[in-house]
Amino acid sequence: MNNRVTSGFNPNLFHPFFFVRKGLYKAIKKYAGELQGVLMDFGCGSKPYKALFNVEQYIGVDYNGDGHSHEKEEIDVFYDGKTIPFPDAHFDAVFSSEVFEHLFNLEEILPELNRVMKPKSKILITCPFVWNEHEVPNDYARYTQFALKHLLEKNGFTLLTTDKSGTFITTIFQMMVVYNVQYILPLFGFLMKISPIRFILKFLFILLPNLTGTILNALLPKKQDFYQNTIVLAEKN
Repeated sequence: MNNRVTSGFNPNLFHPFFFVRKGLYKAIKKYAGELQGVLMDFGCGSKPYKALFNVEQYIGVDYNGDGHSHEKEEIDVFYDGKTIPFPDAHFDAVFSSEVFEHLFNLEEILPELNRVMKPKSKILITCPFVWNEHEVPNDYARYTQFALKHLLEKNGFTLLTTDKSGTFITTIFQMMVVYNVQYILPLFGFLMKISPIRFILKFLFILLPNLTGTILNALLPKKQDFYQNTIVLAEKN
């Protein structure tokens, strides 16, 4: 198994999504070993975390809709938004990261996921809890751990583990950096094209808040009632 995930999804402090993606990387790596055999990456996109899984076969499934370009992505099979084109009890495991918030018909899709999974097979899910609107217009929901538990149990799954990534502090600093990148740095216009000035601006508006958030998170109480992502491991009944 190649354990290397690209720097964009296992980032350093200069990355604008440092806290959210570092948290997801650590959480997915923590639970990846629970998934074995033939795995479906549902909503796979570019399969950024594929290297973390040691499975017999890794199949990427996605939906070709508005709001997200699939150019240069590694999708093996497209589905129509309702029916996953595989027979019953086909997969030993399912992984789905940052996808459920984009599914308006999640309660239709969960039975489909259940259908194509073998009995006692496992599904690993991550969902954002605090994040700005993205992939517009296909951004429909933010799920708490309690909502995910309810939806999964209602649709034939047993919850095995619930986890969170991010703390109150890292979430605040992550969203500060997102604001800086989306709304502050563009104000500097052509100055961002000058290398020394671009470095200084990124230092001030990306690196410095990431570093400050990291230090404060190490020193202050780590509270997770305000957090970045929910991570759920469940089993088909």
